[in-house]
Amino acid sequence: MPTNPVSSTEFAPLRLRKNEDRRLRAGHLWIYSNEIDVEATPLRNFQPGQPVTIQASNGQFMGTGYINPHVLLCARLVSRDIEHPLSPSLLVHRLNVALSLRERIYERPFYRLVYGEGDGLPGLIVDRYGDLCVVQITTAGMERLKDDILMALQKVLKPGAILWRNDSPMRELEGLERYVAEAAGEVPEFVTVEEDGLRFQIAPRTGQKTGWFYDQRDNRAHLDRYVRDRRVLDMFGYVGAWGIRAAARGAREARVVDSSAPALALAAANASLNGISNQVQIQQGDAFEVLKALREARERFDVVIVDPPAFIKRRKDFKEGALAYRRINEMAMQVLERDGLLVSCSCSQLLSRDLLIQTLLQAARHLDRNLVILEQGRQGPDHPVPPAIPETEYLKMVLARVLPA
Repeated sequence: MPTNPVSSTEFAPLRLRKNEDRRLRAGHLWIYSNEIDVEATPLRNFQPGQPVTIQASNGQFMGTGYINPHVLLCARLVSRDIEHPLSPSLLVHRLNVALSLRERIYERPFYRLVYGEGDGLPGLIVDRYGDLCVVQITTAGMERLKDDILMALQKVLKPGAILWRNDSPMRELEGLERYVAEAAGEVPEFVTVEEDGLRFQIAPRTGQKTGWFYDQRDNRAHLDRYVRDRRVLDMFGYVGAWGIRAAARGAREARVVDSSAPALALAAANASLNGISNQVQIQQGDAFEVLKALREARERFDVVIVDPPAFIKRRKDFKEGALAYRRINEMAMQVLERDGLLVSCSCSQLLSRDLLIQTLLQAARHLDRNLVILEQGRQGPDHPVPPAIPETEYLKMVLARVLPA
């Protein structure tokens, strides 16, 4: 088998050290700098985002991808097919494959179209909001392909508008600038997302992530059967996805709490948009401070939803972040009725499902309450997880009943 299947002017060889090909052969796509044979292929010879042909230590072809020599996770494999290397046509093919899955699952064009490694396009996220695509690029390799990505999206979807939402902090690790810019068409200030018969206005330019959290869609649906005639508290409520859905499914009251005034303005608009303003209350404030005040006021809710941002973003944050999960869930239990339901979520990839459950158990026992798990959830199928890349599974949801001891 040839060691370099494409022109050396397009792809530079990147050779791995002996036995460092095992994880790739098992299905992973990442290469760390300490796995590279720097004598055969010195890192100083590469440019950020440069396309590479990845070789085993004996020169055997393993695939094509891209490299950034300045970061620890420095290379990503994109194609294992010697006949179809990383190229504009491969981008089109991968987009078509990703689209075929979403169209099989969802009746309307509202979903995550591309989820990085899960769709064979590491470093690329695409969320679809009807006629708008919002694109996040997180690696130098995908940034170099930006024009090809734009053309591929236009060829496969023909959207009315495309927005670069390249303001993720992850870009700084790759040495990339952060920016938000129109790539094609005119991007409106607000767009409407459809979810299971409900409508939500979001701000694609300024909202969190790309404006909406498709990953929680199925988990929000789990809650439908539990909220009729109940009083619901939606912490970290953002634009009201959980709380407004609860009200629409029959909750007598849903209170949406968030620290962001712009997000809550959209939450109020979304309650009105769905005709349930009389059931929805909006409250601005820090989640920990609001829960403390509610406890002191002896307020009680039948259902409390805790869906915070990632408290653990890096390994050095683990201890402090784990304590934050323990504290926020314990405070949530303190405002639950004696027989209440807690929905607890974590999007911290470094906090395992077992550790989240252990955290909930410890919080319940500290309050002398019993906790039983009714349902569990994960990210939706538009966030597919390759089993060889467990790092791509990050979202955990636990729906638990909290009872007196």
